[in-house]
Amino acid sequence: MDLDAYVAAHLAEWRRLDELSRRRRLSGPESDELVERYQQVATHLSVVRTSAPDATLVAYLSTLLARARNRATGARTGTWRGVQRFFVDRFPGALYRLRWWWVGTLAANVVVTGVMIAWLLGHPAVEQSLLSPAEVDQLVSHDFEDYYSEYAASHFAAQVWVNNAWVAALCIALGVLGLPVIWLLFQNVANLAIIGSIMIRHDHGAHFFGLILPHGLLELTAVFVAGGTGLKLFWSWVEPGELTRTQSLAREGRTAGTIALGLIAVLLVSGIIEAFVTPSPLPTWARVSIGLIAEAVFFAYVFVLGRSAFGRGQTGDLDAALLEDRVATQA
Repeated sequence: MDLDAYVAAHLAEWRRLDELSRRRRLSGPESDELVERYQQVATHLSVVRTSAPDATLVAYLSTLLARARNRATGARTGTWRGVQRFFVDRFPGALYRLRWWWVGTLAANVVVTGVMIAWLLGHPAVEQSLLSPAEVDQLVSHDFEDYYSEYAASHFAAQVWVNNAWVAALCIALGVLGLPVIWLLFQNVANLAIIGSIMIRHDHGAHFFGLILPHGLLELTAVFVAGGTGLKLFWSWVEPGELTRTQSLAREGRTAGTIALGLIAVLLVSGIIEAFVTPSPLPTWARVSIGLIAEAVFFAYVFVLGRSAFGRGQTGDLDAALLEDRVATQA
């Protein structure tokens, strides 16, 4: 291909796109033209990269397309409407698409926790090797319950929120490696199983579940969602399907980012419950009921709102308009 001739033939179109991208206001026809010119120049970039990959020209067209994309979408993504669309469409759609990954992770961890508690109850020597009788008595009589009221509720909520968000982020970020996610989840349930077995053995089982269930149902579900998302990220490059490994990993990475952002809000709710409901003087049945309601709302959010969003094509990935540059790089 004669690169000079190609540039001469299309330079006017590139300059027109640049002009539209720099305008503060666009009329309806001009907005339509911006989108049309964007698609044309994206095609030009693809041709240049394939037939005559001149680095200077590729950089120029890429910058031009980035500016045009920001001009076309920047105002929309910075509004409350964008936030609303995220929580009504994109986040629940992502949760629904990956539902079998995180539901499977949740079920597996519940089974493992139950088996561990049963095994620990049948082997009291393990407890004796971990804690002295005085430490067990302190845990059962004071430490477990006092943990939830040791700090001011607002500070405790923030602390719990940050800690749980960090655990969820690690599950997603390390997901590409696979095994670290399983290890993180195992550590989480092992700690729960050890404390649970000690409380149950010393006739504080009702006390244990009365303090864990109000916030733990939603909190652990969020962690298992993160774990399932991380495992799906790992599987995306092991078995990419019809996509290349790079494309599959990129798609699941963007979806994982969507879920990570959404889980921040979910964990904020569980943190508030843990700080204000779990240590409250409400009767146990009321506190547990609040936890069950929060969990039921989350599942309704996924399987009602998420199913509807998924049916409309929402998968947790970025909008197609934001991925046009990626398409344009292919020949």
